[in-house]
Amino acid sequence: MLKRMGSEAVQANLGSIQQRRKEIKPRFLCLHGFRTSADILKNQIITKWNPAVVDKLDLVFLDAPFPCLGKSEVEGIFDPPYYEWFQFNKEFTQYQKLDECFTYIEDYMVKNGPFDGLLGFSQGAILSAALPGLQEKGVALTKVPKIKYLIIIGGAKFRERSVAEKAFGSPVTCPSVHFIGKEDFLREPGIQLLESFIDPLVIHHPKGHTIPRFDEKGLGDMLSFINRMEKEMITGEEEQEIVPSG
Repeated sequence: MLKRMGSEAVQANLGSIQQRRKEIKPRFLCLHGFRTSADILKNQIITKWNPAVVDKLDLVFLDAPFPCLGKSEVEGIFDPPYYEWFQFNKEFTQYQKLDECFTYIEDYMVKNGPFDGLLGFSQGAILSAALPGLQEKGVALTKVPKIKYLIIIGGAKFRERSVAEKAFGSPVTCPSVHFIGKEDFLREPGIQLLESFIDPLVIHHPKGHTIPRFDEKGLGDMLSFINRMEKEMITGEEEQEIVPSG
């Protein structure tokens, strides 16, 4: 009888965990690429990514703060308007309006959060990769909870030394997944970026600087990453529910 009751308790606990996983969706603020838009990134993610991935994430897409100051490479493919997160010189070593960009993202997170992580593509990926370290140093996102997860697609480091040292002076400890394309012009910078992360998950794809589709291995790796997030979020909830006795 006791054995049966124990088995039933285990089954009930497993059922409870499975139900909570269905209810939990890691929430990501999504930062689009240079001179594109939130709608463009949303369209690319939804049409290219497997529903098994998209349905498990709560994705919130944000337009960058500044209208683009030049021609967009997606003109004629996607409709305007187009935006950019900050401006930079040809060598990508000097930036304008970067602090305003940090404040803009932080204000949105304060008003619309909390968020569990950041997803970024291209210019948005460069920002996303840097923000956990900048947050740790008290340079950005000081008014919002710690960034716990990253999804980086076509990313790289800031090249300006003072920004890079603040962002990557210490290893980035939050779990991260990095998409690196065989034909991406940022392939080598993306590989160098991995050196600043602890145990990053890397998903390789054969395309260029784009939102890739998943092959079988990539899909499995991404679902494992989501599974890890769900487990950690459930554990975090359970720890918050424990009330100290006495």
